[in-house]
Amino acid sequence: MSDTAQRRTGGRWIQEWRPEDTEFWERTGRKVANRNLIFSVFSEHIGFSIWSLWSVMVLFMGKGYGIDPAGKFFLVAMPTLVGSFVRIPYTFAVARFGGRNWTIVSALLLLVPSIAAAYVMHPGTSYTTFMVVAALTGVGGGNFASSMTNINAFFPLRKKGWALGLNAGGGNIGVPVIQLVALAVITWAGATSPRLVLGIYIPLIAVAALCSALFMDNLAQLSNDTGTFKAILKERHTWLMSVLYIGTFGSFIGFSFAFGLVLQNQFGRTPLQAAQLTFIGPLLGSVIRPVGGWLADRWGGSRITFWNFVAMAAAASVVTYASSIKSLPVFLVGFIALFVFAGIGNGSTYKMIPGIFEAKAQDRIAAGDTPADAAAWSRRMSGAAIGVIGAVGALGGLFINLAFRQSFLTTKSGTPAFVSFLAAYAVCFALTWAVYLRRPAAAPTGAQAPALARV
Repeated sequence: MSDTAQRRTGGRWIQEWRPEDTEFWERTGRKVANRNLIFSVFSEHIGFSIWSLWSVMVLFMGKGYGIDPAGKFFLVAMPTLVGSFVRIPYTFAVARFGGRNWTIVSALLLLVPSIAAAYVMHPGTSYTTFMVVAALTGVGGGNFASSMTNINAFFPLRKKGWALGLNAGGGNIGVPVIQLVALAVITWAGATSPRLVLGIYIPLIAVAALCSALFMDNLAQLSNDTGTFKAILKERHTWLMSVLYIGTFGSFIGFSFAFGLVLQNQFGRTPLQAAQLTFIGPLLGSVIRPVGGWLADRWGGSRITFWNFVAMAAAASVVTYASSIKSLPVFLVGFIALFVFAGIGNGSTYKMIPGIFEAKAQDRIAAGDTPADAAAWSRRMSGAAIGVIGAVGALGGLFINLAFRQSFLTTKSGTPAFVSFLAAYAVCFALTWAVYLRRPAAAPTGAQAPALARV
């Protein structure tokens, strides 16, 4: 154990953690890991809701706000941009401060954008002010990175697909939940009462911080290593997996933020009509994410990811066709299918990350490292990779909203944007096949080559 880890003492610091040891896992590890998972999901769930706050606030912004459709697409893109960048420091904050401690802090930080939104949400507020407040909600996107890095350290490799999928899926479901809250507010109080949404979430933020303080733990074995961060940036699999995660998570969060605006501008739905539909896709995409992790545990993440991108390309073709003929029923079928496959792909790609570094750890053992040192290296690298890949992947949401903005500006239709998404999914399934499925794998030679073929 490092000197840093040894200095971390107290009732909420766990000094010994050996999840790969089956006896330790069954005796102690499972119960502790599951408890931390439950409350990590809760806090991350609230973080996702606040991150996607402006996807519902724009539904309340009628003509009195003076913001055109292009301006609204840019407004909902700002949280995605900020959220992608804060994921990097949030990832390393877990090792610096402890998973429990940082979960408390990151939850409390959500109060800043929530209170600010409650203050400025009325006609007459300048567009610049709205942009600044929307950018503040990006801190909710950082919660995902710190939560995933923390939970990744708690579970053994054989359980990571399901655990990370459940953690992420429970967080992702914060998107449709806040959309359902907005639907309820619009239904019962009208589209002029956006502050009611904040009145519900501000107390929940306090509850999330309190539960994290009472029921979560810190792992003393996690420690910051600037060398790990530099190494992960030089690792080609970091950038290859980032591209794949742009295709899955970028699609999920980008579509979640833009769905309501597309329904209003492409198909002329009212705010209430849009709110009645917007939650369906994000809800299904969130619920099915753990299934993607489970399928990856069973059949291999690369195999599931490949076929999933093929399915996403097919769904994008349906959406493009429906957009061109302005058929709302066909559009909904294709768009909801995109959400479902994005959710499955989120789970399968995140399963691939620890698997890749576990495979590479085998070369370290062959070179003389002890199994314990190689396992510790794998945990550090996969934890750092999760943060970087999560950050880059979130930028996909920005690209999607900017694509919609440009598409509606130039053609007053989303069809050109959907064509670009179809092309992107084709690139992703080709990349997955070329690097992780083709035999012999395009991976480096050595002990990791056959192992990477099973990632």
